[in-house]
Amino acid sequence: MAGGSRIGARKEMPEDWEKVAKMLERFKIHSLVLIGGFQAYRAALTMLDLRLKHKSFCIPICVLPATISNNVPGSSFSVGSDTALNEICATIEKIKQSATGTRRRVFIVEVMGGYCGYLATLAALASGADNAYIFEEKFSLDNIREDVRVIAEKMLTGNQRYLITRCEKANENYTADFITKLFTEEGAGLFETKSNTLGHHQQGGTPSPFDRIHGIKLAVRAIEWLVPICNASMTGDDVVYTTKPDTVCVIGLLQRQIAFTPVADL
Repeated sequence: MAGGSRIGARKEMPEDWEKVAKMLERFKIHSLVLIGGFQAYRAALTMLDLRLKHKSFCIPICVLPATISNNVPGSSFSVGSDTALNEICATIEKIKQSATGTRRRVFIVEVMGGYCGYLATLAALASGADNAYIFEEKFSLDNIREDVRVIAEKMLTGNQRYLITRCEKANENYTADFITKLFTEEGAGLFETKSNTLGHHQQGGTPSPFDRIHGIKLAVRAIEWLVPICNASMTGDDVVYTTKPDTVCVIGLLQRQIAFTPVADL
């Protein structure tokens, strides 16, 4: 089983929703499964809002969360986030191994995830990192300086290595480059700082067993949810028509159970 998107993907929201509506009507689309991240959720919410204007949006729509950022409302896990986490942890282990013979070295590893600190936090926990800078937990210059003090103390008392993960959008001003330069300046003579920004290989890799099984479960449940709604909403001219808000949902794992949550409630 290979990763990637074979049917194509794009990050931008459609600009011409009227054209989207016409295409759905032209091909007599009875339901939609939107596979993607936060933009897929936004697209579903937009189509729900445009139902009064475009009749072809009055069909059941299911958002299936699939993004390494794990930032889709209505689900604890997005398909792909576990695979990305495994790739990040494997890379961090290689970085740590490369410094086996060195001392007094600090690593700052920047990972993807947008404004969601899931990858940075879990990667830090799994890799034995000392700290994680994420958007959800605000940090200041004083916090960074405190890290310098802690690092200096650690270098003098035992384990002479320090690892920090940083979410790519943790802070607009306190970037990985800024933190690296600050550590380099403040830690001169005490420790050496190296920065690593992990690239798009985080989005690749062979899907993990968890992601494979989770994706299959969500896909099956999504179809099982859509088909009855389509049958119940079928009109005489072979057109599906429903305006119920709960027919536009996000399918996701909540409290260890697969659940459907209306996008209007999120």
